[in-house]
Amino acid sequence: MAGRALCAAAMEQEPIKSLSALFADEPDRLSKLSFAVAGIYFDWSKTHLGQVLISGFLERSRKAGFVAARDALFAGEIVNPSEQRAATHVAERGSAAPDDVDLATARRQRMRALVDAIEGGAFGDVTGILHIGIGGSVLGPALVVDALGRRSPAFTVRFLSNIDGAAFDDAVKPLDPATTLVVVASKSFTTLETILNLEAAREWLRGAGVDDPDGRLIAATANPQAAVEQGIDDSRILQFAETVGGRFSLWSSVGLTIALALGWGGFEALLEGAAEMDRHFRFAEPHANVPLIAAFADRLYVEQLGCQSRAVFAYDERLRLLPMCLQQIEMESNGKSVTKDGRPVAHPTAPVVWGGVGTDAQHAVFQLLHQGTVLVPVEFVAVVHGDDKQDGEHHRLLLLNAFAQGAALMAGRESEDPHRAYPGNRPSATVLLDRLDARSLGALIAFYEHRTFANAVLVGINAFDQFGVELGKDIARHLSEGAEQDSLDPSTRALIERTGV
Repeated sequence: MAGRALCAAAMEQEPIKSLSALFADEPDRLSKLSFAVAGIYFDWSKTHLGQVLISGFLERSRKAGFVAARDALFAGEIVNPSEQRAATHVAERGSAAPDDVDLATARRQRMRALVDAIEGGAFGDVTGILHIGIGGSVLGPALVVDALGRRSPAFTVRFLSNIDGAAFDDAVKPLDPATTLVVVASKSFTTLETILNLEAAREWLRGAGVDDPDGRLIAATANPQAAVEQGIDDSRILQFAETVGGRFSLWSSVGLTIALALGWGGFEALLEGAAEMDRHFRFAEPHANVPLIAAFADRLYVEQLGCQSRAVFAYDERLRLLPMCLQQIEMESNGKSVTKDGRPVAHPTAPVVWGGVGTDAQHAVFQLLHQGTVLVPVEFVAVVHGDDKQDGEHHRLLLLNAFAQGAALMAGRESEDPHRAYPGNRPSATVLLDRLDARSLGALIAFYEHRTFANAVLVGINAFDQFGVELGKDIARHLSEGAEQDSLDPSTRALIERTGV
């Protein structure tokens, strides 16, 4: 059948054994490809990584200078050569050069003082938070608050990123403007979508009779002067370092909304969980380094087996936003076609990351995963102990479904009826949290950050710039300012004329 032929053809390109053969040939396979770090169990045994392949990847990581690149990241050296910057998001959780850690700590204490002031009533009665941003300024905080803050007794938290007016209407619907604070998170504080939504929030507050709308605004930014120019008082501007990328910024003052939703102790636990993963990534030997081993699997499927996507399924409703967050962390970081010194890359770089929530996804996309003609590595993310109020049978069946899907992808099933035959030999990995709390979620997100960096080192690209997001935004900005349309293609000109924009 087509799926079986595809897998067979892929395996012929390289001396890669089938999953069943790997388990048969390597009695200690599970122990060598499963790891427990920071309260999370990682199982990469149902991937096609064999010991020969791993040895080859370890040698490749050595030649690529993985250890030196990792050391440079934590030392605050330049790891973003196109912008001549360090990447100091690890300093926000205490895992970097002392000067960077000291500065991050001082700024975090200022944020804590603001949190204490809000909780102490300095802003009057506060029942709601409207968090405005886009990209990493929203995706990370939204993931954490959605996962851990659903039972927050203090605030109703809403996130707004889309420029679509319908998104604004939906975001503010449950909020009382008289008792809502607006947190505006933007690294540059010049992003078109964010500034337009900021103005809409002002009008919303003013229209509801709030006497001093600007007094309800708080900014988190690396460009405080731009926030001042937007009318936000310096006393309500929380600064973070220019060397903290937007998609890595939830650990910084961008995490103000997290701290309000979870309480300061919850925010600190999030940072400590990430720091625990930092310590593992920083000090573990390459052969036992979980983010690096995961990157080896990524390289295997993208480069040798031609897989252009990777699917991530959260078997926990609280992690429903995880795939969307990972899309930015991985695809914005490694969606590149040149090396860090500007030459064309020698290998495919980042696959498309997509996914969903189990068990819903089983009834939507798993048909393709089991019997389709494309090979898609699958990642299952689950939690051992649930935290819902329903009968325990719900969570037991949820976990069994996750584990059964991985087993079925690997084993397949033969049948004389081709419609009911499953080729099997399809890879998956499992990430199993003991509990979903602030500490484990911090470690999980940090794992994906370091995995992304490890992939970039193996391919020789810069994971910390993102010029690819600028071109379309530049054209839209010029058109909104009345620029001539003569340089546009006929199709785009016709669309503008048809809509009258």
